[in-house]
Amino acid sequence: MDKLLIRGGKRLSGTIPVSGAKNAALTLIPCALLTDEPLTLRNLPRLADIDGFQHLMTQFGVSHTIQGKRPEDFGRVVTLEATRVTSTVAPYDLVRKMRASILVLGPMLARAGEATVSLPGGCAIGNRPIDLHLKALEAMGAEIELAQGYVKAIAPDGGLPGGEFDFPVVSVGATENAVMAAVLCTGTTKLLNAAREPEIVDLCNLLTAMGAEIEGVGTSDLTIHGVPRLHGATYRVMSDRIEAGSYACAAAITGGDVLLAGAKADEMSATNHALRNIGVSVEEEKGGLRVSADGPLKATNLSTAPYPGLATDMQAQLMALLCKADGTSVLKETIFENRYMHVPELKRMGADIEVDGRTAIVRGVETLNGAEVMATDLRASMSLIIAALAAEGETTVRRIYHLDRGYERLEEKLQLAGADIERVGDD
Repeated sequence: MDKLLIRGGKRLSGTIPVSGAKNAALTLIPCALLTDEPLTLRNLPRLADIDGFQHLMTQFGVSHTIQGKRPEDFGRVVTLEATRVTSTVAPYDLVRKMRASILVLGPMLARAGEATVSLPGGCAIGNRPIDLHLKALEAMGAEIELAQGYVKAIAPDGGLPGGEFDFPVVSVGATENAVMAAVLCTGTTKLLNAAREPEIVDLCNLLTAMGAEIEGVGTSDLTIHGVPRLHGATYRVMSDRIEAGSYACAAAITGGDVLLAGAKADEMSATNHALRNIGVSVEEEKGGLRVSADGPLKATNLSTAPYPGLATDMQAQLMALLCKADGTSVLKETIFENRYMHVPELKRMGADIEVDGRTAIVRGVETLNGAEVMATDLRASMSLIIAALAAEGETTVRRIYHLDRGYERLEEKLQLAGADIERVGDD
């Protein structure tokens, strides 16, 4: 198993390319199930989760052709084709490691009239039930059965009729599943209090390019008029706002000056607002965002919230940055109840953090020190990298397979900006 060795104290400077968004790509890939024509996705990041999802799609008879295989390329072009669905079952062995696997439920149900999907896995960051996914599909006319760790959904003869569902709480995944199912309904579906993350806008834009009829894109109330069939399309995956925010924190904690090539300011406004409150300069430039920090970092109070609030996926990275800020910061995690697992590892590096339930109090320290640390989930892993870049001495980060799930060739990108980081085998 590989590990990362990071020798801190290097100021990041230069350009870091931002890859296609993992969270968007994992929603766009299952759209291939909605048509028998080719779907070509450009700017698809090279990640373990993407490879795993494509392997799952193969289970259903979806073929894929990959372009952009050169070692120096970031991202690739992949054409998916589901000419014929050969299976409607997503087995446990393929689903257990990745929560996003549940996103095949809606499109498979809409296309084939039935779907059997194992209950999903993924990062252990708290309770993430799929009840809203199922209730939304039931509101469209599906019959749902849970048995022996599997969800089985069946559409009425003639297909899902559509319906109306008001989400009691905002759910990104449930909104995505519902939208994909609704586009092939025989009638109209209304989704109220829907999530409106940029990744959902990206999904709706792709579906529209495939012939779907969706009103209210970008708002919390979506109206989807079902169509008899969708056609193929070629579509570019949006840039990864979480990756961009992560590298922004890395640049800031080192007092660096980095151009995040491909980053979009309007997709990460809450993160940029938080960074500016901490004393970081974030400016739009042609081709991306320039992030720099040439003065002391300032403490601030942050709370995660559904979009357009601060993404829970940025909480750990901003916490690492605040470990070096002057004063005391208070962070509140409102989305997941178990997302402070990085705190003990940051404390091993000298961070002063106290956790009380969903609140974390971070007292900035003058010096972080290199240490042996262990990644616990995807975003927690990145927080350790950020802290290590500013720490004195060498940090060893173990269990980096978490990072490979969501950050495309992370060490290579940081090396481009001058970081002293290398991947080595774990003896």
